[in-house]
Amino acid sequence: MGESNCNTQFIDYKNTGYFSKIAVDYIEQKEDLKSFFLHEVSEEGIENSINARENFPQHNRDILVEELQKQYAEMQPSSIVQQNILSLKNQNTLTITTAHQPNIFGGPLYVVYKILHVVKIAQELSNKYSDKHFVPVYYMGSEDADLDELNNITINSKKYIWHTTQTGAVGRMCVDKNLLSLIDEMQAQLGVEPFGNEWITLLKSAYQEGKNIQQATFEFLNAAFGRFGLLVIIPDNANLKRLFEPIILKELQTQFSHKALQQTVSALTEKHYHAQTEGRELNLFYLLNDKRERIEIENGLYVVRNLNLQFSQEEIIDEVKNHPERFSANVVLRGVFQETILPNIAFVGGGGELAYWLELKNVFKNASVPYPLLLLRNSFLLISERQQEIISKLNIPLEILFKKEHEIINEILANRHLTISLEEELNEIKSVYQSLKEKANQADTTLSQHVESLFVKAFKRAENLEKKIASAQRKKLRIEKSQIERLKSELFPNNSLQERVENIAGFYAKYGGVIFDDILENSLTIKSKFGIIKL
Repeated sequence: MGESNCNTQFIDYKNTGYFSKIAVDYIEQKEDLKSFFLHEVSEEGIENSINARENFPQHNRDILVEELQKQYAEMQPSSIVQQNILSLKNQNTLTITTAHQPNIFGGPLYVVYKILHVVKIAQELSNKYSDKHFVPVYYMGSEDADLDELNNITINSKKYIWHTTQTGAVGRMCVDKNLLSLIDEMQAQLGVEPFGNEWITLLKSAYQEGKNIQQATFEFLNAAFGRFGLLVIIPDNANLKRLFEPIILKELQTQFSHKALQQTVSALTEKHYHAQTEGRELNLFYLLNDKRERIEIENGLYVVRNLNLQFSQEEIIDEVKNHPERFSANVVLRGVFQETILPNIAFVGGGGELAYWLELKNVFKNASVPYPLLLLRNSFLLISERQQEIISKLNIPLEILFKKEHEIINEILANRHLTISLEEELNEIKSVYQSLKEKANQADTTLSQHVESLFVKAFKRAENLEKKIASAQRKKLRIEKSQIERLKSELFPNNSLQERVENIAGFYAKYGGVIFDDILENSLTIKSKFGIIKL
């Protein structure tokens, strides 16, 4: 499996320059945001969330366990996964949840970080509260229809794109020859690494022709993270949606979520935060085979325009009762559905997810569903041994990597005492011309303007000389400049964070399954810091 050998440095999120104001303010629990969440990020906040959930009657545990057992029936889950499923029957078992769409082959690195974050929290809370058990859950947003976002991954800067003509909910699409050919392409790239073929075997076992994407993703995640006790749940399920029926009906009859959301959006905007979602009048889709289309209200009828369907209120109520699986929550109600079916106390999400969850407190209140503690997912930058050697030779601190290239060069110049500053000389020029100005003034007051003009010209020329000296110094650092350019393009692809672009495959191929243990070991729970892991 590979041997663990890494150390980590943590820096503040705000010092990276890559996180939104709302995410940074939430980490710091700023006063302006306090009215938008229920439980503060603290030990006390966790206890409050546990108490709120325990006071909420959880009638659906048997159905949840039954559906999870059905979903795992075709596989051989680890004993810890089986125990975690059964434990959900007990009122003292609670969940820690993260959610994501079924990106092919695991998507960007941050999906792995989210998963291992909920694993770490569940482990630590289970150790802390001896009378309770906490289970990590990955809730699959398989009804998402944004194929362009989910159909590609990048491994060591090489991009793989799945081209398919399939439409609708991505989770319901099928694995086809085009998708399988990507795995063969990846094998050519990864097979030369010590654990590359191990990763390819895992993918080939999960992604098989004809299997739908949600099932393939389910099997892939179980194979990769089952040993940590992670439960994967596919909510595109008639019996689970039946538990959500009262809220679907309330939304259809009263459009309660839009009204609740509008109040919050205007309050957030007043505090100069950008609203992540404005929702719609009716926040539900109609899901049928390979189509997922908006439900709209027109002249008292419920219309699904792209499917040429329309229902009276009585007909749509019957449709919900007979076919709950045909109703799909959009971003405004997705979280409410998640928290309805799971005994959840904490939700772990990225900056964008937290931004829209901060709009939803009123929606949850109106739906009479407990609102969880929100936690920003962990973030990491993974640095290989080769990259560490370059950084070491450059003799720069790790956190400066987040700055622009010219700022890093300036740091190197300063470190090597190569910076030639003309500050002293510029001050002397000011002093000389001030003295000239005073003497000229004594002779004729009109001459002071002439001296001022001479001073401006001289000062500007000296400043330009300083810039030319700096430019000449930078040219001396040609090798360092090319090394920095390469480092930046590898560690910050497309000027973005590594975790938002790169897939785990390249790291797994090199280090094996121990990469997950390293990330887990370095995962924080409720403290929020950006981790730089030296592999």
